[in-house]
Amino acid sequence: MESTQIAALSVAVVLFVVYRQMMTRRTERRGLFVFAGVMMLVGLAGGGVVDIRHPALGVLMLIVELAVAVGFGFLRAATVRVWRDEAGVTWSRGTCWTAAAWLASLASRVALLGAGYALGLSPAPTSVLLFVGLTIAVQSVVVTLRARTLPRVPARPASSPLTS
Repeated sequence: MESTQIAALSVAVVLFVVYRQMMTRRTERRGLFVFAGVMMLVGLAGGGVVDIRHPALGVLMLIVELAVAVGFGFLRAATVRVWRDEAGVTWSRGTCWTAAAWLASLASRVALLGAGYALGLSPAPTSVLLFVGLTIAVQSVVVTLRARTLPRVPARPASSPLTS
């Protein structure tokens, strides 16, 4: 796959994920974890995540990129609205802050790529899939954990005609 195809695919994936996050959805979804895992595996399998011409600098840049991906995953998870309905089902929905955090996340990725190029690094095009997959996985895990810590809604007593 060529760089432009990978970039287009990555943008399409992020737009789809952001669109879905802005909808009200159950928090207990395993599909997103699998999707994020596949993205990370493809990013790793593409090779070249660390520039072999500059191994120390390449590893340092990879660590910074992964830390930024994790950080933005936590940030976006904090902006997602999470609640439990009367039946005890947990739901989530992204807010305008979630969308803004996605934009900041993507801008940071572009800035990191630019910094890498300025330092003489040439990362593999598939490394963006590793970044996006990791940040989606972290956000999903944190939102799910937040939902699991919500207090249970007490059952409402059934009204009887005698008490009404």
